[in-house]
Amino acid sequence: MATKQRPFHLVVFGASGFTGQFVTEEVAREQVDPEGSAFLPWAVAGRSREKLQQVLERAAEKLGRPTLPSEVGIIICDTSNPASLDEMAKQATVVLNCVGPYRFYGEPVVKACIENGTSCIDISGEPHFLELMYWKYHEKAAEKGVYIIGSSGFDSIPADMGVIYTRNKMNGTLTSVESFLTVQSGPEGLCIHDGTWKSAIYGFTNQSHLKKLRKETNLKPVPIVGPKLKRRWPVSYCRELNSYSIPFLGSDVSVVKRTQRYLHENLEQSPVQYAAYFTVGGITSVIKLMFAGLFFLFFVKFGIGRQLLIKFPWLFSFGYFSKQGPTQKQIDASSFTMTFFGQGYSQGFDPDNNKPNIRICTQVKGPEAGYVTTPIAMVQAALTLLNDASDLPKVGGVFTPGAAFSRTKLIDRLNKHGIEFSVISSSEV
Repeated sequence: MATKQRPFHLVVFGASGFTGQFVTEEVAREQVDPEGSAFLPWAVAGRSREKLQQVLERAAEKLGRPTLPSEVGIIICDTSNPASLDEMAKQATVVLNCVGPYRFYGEPVVKACIENGTSCIDISGEPHFLELMYWKYHEKAAEKGVYIIGSSGFDSIPADMGVIYTRNKMNGTLTSVESFLTVQSGPEGLCIHDGTWKSAIYGFTNQSHLKKLRKETNLKPVPIVGPKLKRRWPVSYCRELNSYSIPFLGSDVSVVKRTQRYLHENLEQSPVQYAAYFTVGGITSVIKLMFAGLFFLFFVKFGIGRQLLIKFPWLFSFGYFSKQGPTQKQIDASSFTMTFFGQGYSQGFDPDNNKPNIRICTQVKGPEAGYVTTPIAMVQAALTLLNDASDLPKVGGVFTPGAAFSRTKLIDRLNKHGIEFSVISSSEV
């Protein structure tokens, strides 16, 4: 990747937004990491110079680096001004796009980056946006030799790279994986900024658009190896984790399936079936969640209902989402564990005539998901893009994290930064 001609290797776009400020801190933290890129030139970008300056000053105070604001460039640009996005893209090797909801603000950034020969990473958890960008811009990005990599935060690096890690650790052929996400919180509970809440509202509202897109693309099915992975009930009990679970409605399934298609069609790897679930604890939690879900599904169907959901996130999410976002205490006390249960076949064992004879259990564990894990994952993905160029796909394009990074050292980087991948058990049946 050409970096010498650009004044900045990384530009954090949307740095003054709620998530963007944490990404900004993480880039700054990486500069003082003894193993990091200490002299990496970078900048922050957004609409307000004053707000961007304030973000840098807060990061400087938090990290004990008073000179930070003078070391980081500031670029003024806006998604409603294509010329300003072009100017930003021309100055960067990689843009870290933190401006969502991406269905409204993401495409102009992707377009500007491709036209100006700049790679781009985002943290979108919106399947329609992610899949649409692939169909609209994959060939253009390939022609330009740039990498557009979506869902590079908590959505969906732990899931996507977790499946790849599980495949790599199995002594045989992995054929199916179920993941179970468990979120731990401290005495003050959990809270998520309402930007994620808005993305969920718009995502459910526009489900028909995603179905239409998938119907129009008319992809041939990826072959199924071994028995077909059966879907669990909407509420099911996981004995291994001693917890009830529900289907996880984020972008993980969409992203992992796209990765598995890419690895099968381009690297001739055996495709892995995948399903994602979210653990909810005991029966009391199940009942609470059912009521919350019914409220949400009812209100999201109507225009006035959506306005109420957006205006009063704390009320309709039973306190899980707010306009203020989590406190520092809530962030510090939160963590996640994603457990993967995989099965497959030992070498030389015929999947056409036999049941799977190997089981494996792996985990990805990390700090608070939205504002600690997401910045770490995004920044390490960007540094992998800069430093592991020889291990990336040979030509550019629009990729999932797993498609872009399956042969890189991203998992090693994440392990060193507190997002830990490990094998819990592996055995022949």
